[in-house]
Amino acid sequence: MNDLIMVKSSIVSFLVQIRRVKMVLSKADTVLKEIERIRKKESLPIIGLHRGQVLVNVIREIKPKRVLEVGTLIGYSAILMGKELGSDAHLITIDISAEGAKMAEENIKKAEIPPTVEVLVGDAKKIIPTLEGAFDLIFIDANKREYLDYLLLVEDKLHKGSVIVADNAGIFAEKMKDFLDYVRSSGKYSSKFVPVGEDGLEVSIML
Repeated sequence: MNDLIMVKSSIVSFLVQIRRVKMVLSKADTVLKEIERIRKKESLPIIGLHRGQVLVNVIREIKPKRVLEVGTLIGYSAILMGKELGSDAHLITIDISAEGAKMAEENIKKAEIPPTVEVLVGDAKKIIPTLEGAFDLIFIDANKREYLDYLLLVEDKLHKGSVIVADNAGIFAEKMKDFLDYVRSSGKYSSKFVPVGEDGLEVSIML
């Protein structure tokens, strides 16, 4: 009898956890849809659903604990990544715009994603060297001509298996040429271009 009560209690507890997860995802998805709606009106340069799915797939595969994002904008990609991360994960996102960072913080708070999120304001080239610890995943979606600068600054904080995802590697390939040449030819990474529509992402794994 006691065993039966314990089983029922475990089932109830499990169902409560599922409901909580669904609520978190629902709130995050609601915020994402709202940002997508704003994007259509104001042409926000967010990663969007289709390219975003590549990023989501990477997270589901490697299950990162520490993530660095360069280029927060208003928090779309941070929420997209965050809703796939666990409560034991830590996401640091950097944006040069104080106004954009404030909006991002508000959106991230509304989304109620599981991980700890830090929104840092300033020039990523100055902030990255001050960060401590290693990163499992780097997502870059900022000044296209500075992608290589960001990578070189964070490189000593990566480990074998760390993944770098660089957005807009299709339409802005020329501006990102030094970065793309580096990840494809330096011998430090296994790198491939993932096309999505007219654009795409470069996904690089540190060897």
